Amino acid sequence: MPNYYSSRIKRERRLSNRRKFFISIFTILIIGGSVSGYLAYRMVYKPNVWLNGQPSVAFNIKSGSNWEDVKQLLYKNGTIIHRPSFESLAKIMKYTEHIKPGHYVLKEGMSNKQIITKLRAKQQDPVKLVFNNIRIKEELSGHIAEQLEIDSVSLLKLLNNEDYLKKFGFTSANIISMFIPNTYEVYWDITAEKFMERMHKEYIAFWTDKRKARLTEIRLTELQAITLASIVEKESNKNDEKPDVAGVYMNRLRDGWLLQADPTLVYALGDFSIKRVLNIYKTIDSPYNTYLYFGLPPGPICLPSISSIDAVLNYRQHKYMYFCAREDFSGYHNFAVTINEHLMNASKYQHALDQKGILK
Repeated sequence: MPNYYSSRIKRERRLSNRRKFFISIFTILIIGGSVSGYLAYRMVYKPNVWLNGQPSVAFNIKSGSNWEDVKQLLYKNGTIIHRPSFESLAKIMKYTEHIKPGHYVLKEGMSNKQIITKLRAKQQDPVKLVFNNIRIKEELSGHIAEQLEIDSVSLLKLLNNEDYLKKFGFTSANIISMFIPNTYEVYWDITAEKFMERMHKEYIAFWTDKRKARLTEIRLTELQAITLASIVEKESNKNDEKPDVAGVYMNRLRDGWLLQADPTLVYALGDFSIKRVLNIYKTIDSPYNTYLYFGLPPGPICLPSISSIDAVLNYRQHKYMYFCAREDFSGYHNFAVTINEHLMNASKYQHALDQKGILK
């Protein structure tokens, strides 16, 4: 009997030890699995973007960039909180082999998966492209290149390529007319060619049936209206006055007068610092010199704003043939019907310039 009970106790102890062993192993596996699961969750789903109180941050990945370039961009300002987890998931998702250029916006609290999915799938965020106060093609191409990945030299070559511009119905002398100053949403890595196509579509959309009807009524083409609007743009920055200025030039065109627009002389000279147009400037031989050549110049002297274009389309009908800047330097002008009235207004303004010491 004693041997029986002794053997039974030993067996129960062995079973108990085995149970404890398996329970320990099971517990370790559960804990290990939990830890692994947490680490996996952290790597994939846990927020991993820190923006120091800012709601979002934008950055550009240039064409030809590699994984090291991307990391440098993201790590520069401490945007990524836990770098090892980000790099591990990037390798798992094979993003390191599929770098896509573009403009991307990251938001506070984004996870590694959200970041990498966005970058790998090239889910770009459009940029707001703005251009205005542009006079020449070189200035336009440079301004665009400052906001997009487009190379200014490449864009300028297109703006000067006569054969290429024929597809849009423009020449190198008037191509600037195709760019209507506004705010546009475009992708940062758009090519120069695609950008030109986009601007042409915007140009076509701008000329609505209503605006085209006005062109017919005032007997101007689109290019003529934009060229005249560019002169109005440089004559006045007062939107409420622009229709009056446009009306003066329309009266001169109607009566076969020289336009005699000072801003065209400034453009012909290429010196945009000029504040006082002198009589000697009026002798320069240039098709943009409206003191020598009748009609409109061969192209716009700047990118006119939409307000200036609409001022031409809806110019104010009046009898004024002259205008001169007011002597109070308010930005407004004095308008006149006769040359004598105009000379009196011009004398007041010239005297005001003299008093301020503005000689050229």
